[in-house]
Amino acid sequence: MTQRIGAFEAKTNFSQILNKTAQGNDFIVTRRGKAVAKIIPFEKKPEMTFKEAVDQLVEMRKLYRGKPGSFNIRAAIEEGRK
Repeated sequence: MTQRIGAFEAKTNFSQILNKTAQGNDFIVTRRGKAVAKIIPFEKKPEMTFKEAVDQLVEMRKLYRGKPGSFNIRAAIEEGRK
């Protein structure tokens, strides 16, 4: 459920608001009754397990097997960092 809070209250209780946001709550910050901002939880991508990473590498290797020079490991590493 979204809570509406005034800008002064948001400033005064910012640490508590961040704690509640981390627990899944969201807030609409108002100034003179008008909504000016929304504070929502940050969503992280789930991390890949070691087994999932190995399985993906095995599949990639199957795709490029027999084509010399068609797979650039450095490019794959950089792509994974994006």
